[in-house]
Amino acid sequence: MHHDVLREKLKAQPFQPFRIVMTTGKTYEVTSPEWVLVTRLTTAIGLPGESGDGDILRHLDNLHIVELVPIENTVAAAVA
Repeated sequence: MHHDVLREKLKAQPFQPFRIVMTTGKTYEVTSPEWVLVTRLTTAIGLPGESGDGDILRHLDNLHIVELVPIENTVAAAVA
């Protein structure tokens, strides 16, 4: 995926959380733009530690990002 597409998604106002889908099928949820750094070739995404003992940083190759899927706001959906 082109880095400008990712940057525009992160700058959108209001920000809409989304899921990054990789060519392998692995997904990463982006719930805040502050946890993501996009460069020309890679994207770094911060994730909470699996056991709650710290954060994890994943480096993704932008060429292997195939889709950005919006994450529905379950709180807003429940109220509506």
